[in-house]
Amino acid sequence: MTGKAAALELVQLSKVYGNVTAVDAVNLKIPAGSYCCLLGPSGCGKTSTLRMIAGHESVSSGDIIVGPRNVTDLPPAHRSTAMMFQSYALFPHLSVLDNVAFALKMRGVAKVERHAEAKKLLELVDMQAYAARLPPQLSGGQQQRVALARALITSPQILLLDEPLSALDPFLRLRMRTELKRLQRELGISFIHVTHSQDEAMALADIVVLMNAGKIEQHASPREIFNHPKTEFTAKFIGGHAVISVDGETYAVRNDRLILKRPGDAANGPSITGTVNEVEYQGTYVRVAISADGGTDISAQLTEDQYDRANYRIGERVIATWDPSQASLLKSSRSSVTVRSPEPAI
Repeated sequence: MTGKAAALELVQLSKVYGNVTAVDAVNLKIPAGSYCCLLGPSGCGKTSTLRMIAGHESVSSGDIIVGPRNVTDLPPAHRSTAMMFQSYALFPHLSVLDNVAFALKMRGVAKVERHAEAKKLLELVDMQAYAARLPPQLSGGQQQRVALARALITSPQILLLDEPLSALDPFLRLRMRTELKRLQRELGISFIHVTHSQDEAMALADIVVLMNAGKIEQHASPREIFNHPKTEFTAKFIGGHAVISVDGETYAVRNDRLILKRPGDAANGPSITGTVNEVEYQGTYVRVAISADGGTDISAQLTEDQYDRANYRIGERVIATWDPSQASLLKSSRSSVTVRSPEPAI
């Protein structure tokens, strides 16, 4: 039902719209059979990158290599890739079965054969009972499963997913996230998934590619990116870190590794002083937000026991300290793009 997994390589890949460079000389290698998430804020270039890989957007310069083949100038149907669109783009007048079988119909495959293949894929996504229904008769999650089966019927080596969970409610999003990961493991092909959700990328990906202003800010495993961010942009966008400047250097320290003390208590190692401005109970932890002297806002993540013992109050002066071995020294990001960019999606 699916092709053999293929590696993907992008070589100096760029996309320019008029005077705007959406993707700027990107180099990336994704091993065959990987689940890769392209992550970043609106306007960072992740969707343009995905559309170039799919062949739905022309390449301004550079190359796209799938397995051993350079597919840069090939039409979408000849790239060994398939794309699942954010809107699902199902034909409302066709049954679920005919929606899934549509690509094979366009290739001239006989009705009996294409329906047989479509039924196999509907079983794979647990939608066989809905084969005769029309898309408007399905829930959002059911439509997503149909769109996924339709994308897989061409036996792609790489499946491209453009924010496939964004239209779902939070509960269904978590459920379908698990389903996507399960399917990728069972099929063994490469999934390349665009998302702006840090949680989604961290949960799904073998490789997270964080983009910023058309370039790759950092790419690594989710654990590597979270534990060892290389730039201030990475630390702030991934979240869960305090970004702190000490003696002219900038560091990222995980919020759960900040140690809070009161003035007068011994503080070993580097430290900054500030004022508690918020205390939030989050169930599994307590967030203590601090306005540090000098204007930096940071948060410490305490266990309930830690908080109950210290009982920090709003307005109280505190010292935040940390183990230097637990801090990541940050490089400057290549641009001034902020985490909450208001730019339109590119």
